[in-house]
Amino acid sequence: MGHLVTDLDLRHHRVPTTLGEITVAETGEGPVLVMLHGGGPGASGVSNYYQNLQALARNFRVVLPDQPGFGGSYRPTEEDLEKRSITEITVDALYQALDSLGIDTFHLLGNSLGGAAAIAMAQQRPERVTGLVLMAPGGGWLPFGPTPTEGQKEMFRYYNGGGPSEKKMAAFIRTMVFDHRQFGEDVVRARYEASLDESHSAFYHHYNAAFAKRGGMDPLWRDLHRIKAPTLLLWGRDDRTITLDGAQLLLKHIRDVQLHVFGRCGHWVQLERQREFEELITGFLTERS
Repeated sequence: MGHLVTDLDLRHHRVPTTLGEITVAETGEGPVLVMLHGGGPGASGVSNYYQNLQALARNFRVVLPDQPGFGGSYRPTEEDLEKRSITEITVDALYQALDSLGIDTFHLLGNSLGGAAAIAMAQQRPERVTGLVLMAPGGGWLPFGPTPTEGQKEMFRYYNGGGPSEKKMAAFIRTMVFDHRQFGEDVVRARYEASLDESHSAFYHHYNAAFAKRGGMDPLWRDLHRIKAPTLLLWGRDDRTITLDGAQLLLKHIRDVQLHVFGRCGHWVQLERQREFEELITGFLTERS
């Protein structure tokens, strides 16, 4: 999950917004596909999707923002997170950044925390989102089992109880995926090293505290009917972070929706089932370009 991209022309931008700077990487040409990463420690746009970029850049202009608090983007303060949720902050910042880049309409993909932002963006400005892909998204989901889930507990635990370590990062990755043997020590180390930035660590403490105070993600499931874009749901059957049972609300309330479930797959579909992920979203979005 480190910046392992090779043989790609990655263009980098630091985009000013009224909230702070948003770092954006992009590659490829064609219809715009904005890809939003998840919220695990050390996450960023490029690191979460690096192994998919070569395939996707053949058909799309792939735009990879670092969401507020992550990667090279600015860090919301404790006061910011008391006033607004991380999803509200992210949607505001990302729409400002896309406007600055001259991006009007676009396909949108989001995983987990980024899935919550993607839902909210599609709800608030439905005319701008031409195709939507949601991978186990936060906010549109209500669990039937106990919460916090196993994966959520690992995320909360990571910066607490003595702080980050490679051992804790390995435990986090084991919880995120079905078969951790796909991800060796180099992956664990790269993600661990990315998590050590002091400003990211401080943000994460504020983020977790605000998350607990708010009782979880924004209840975006209440307004799923506002999504107008054709929507593809991708879910790992064995996801222990945002569990498959939560997909029922999305299936019921999004007008134009389909679901693909991957057996023997956890929370990181784009990594665990890479080729199928790339083929599915390319086919789905190309038909809607």
